[in-house]
Amino acid sequence: MTQENSPPVPPLGRRSQQPDATAPDGSEIRLLVDERHQATKASLVEVTLPAGQVSRPVWHQTVEEIWYVLEGQGQVWRCPPGYESNAVEPIRVGPGDALTISTLWRFQFSADAAAPLRFLCYTCQPWP
Repeated sequence: MTQENSPPVPPLGRRSQQPDATAPDGSEIRLLVDERHQATKASLVEVTLPAGQVSRPVWHQTVEEIWYVLEGQGQVWRCPPGYESNAVEPIRVGPGDALTISTLWRFQFSADAAAPLRFLCYTCQPWP
């Protein structure tokens, strides 16, 4: 029900069947909430890495991310600035796990062979 003087309300986000983009790390991105939904300082995307795949290592100069794993099992490697790559061991992740990717941290992730790794990613600044 709408009224003539109702304030404009941002549209709902909806998961697309096909990926909207491929991230620099090689994962599939589905945009859920972004500037189309009046989100100007952050965004929410769904990330999928196919079963048995390993992402390319990357880092963000200005973006912080929060991940929430929905499906699959895998590993995530996060290395803070100033540390050697081999100083940090990857961690195992699965459904229900949440983690942060801090600005300037190098990171890489993998999906186990049995199923894709799928997670929600809240980004501040908006993706990409």
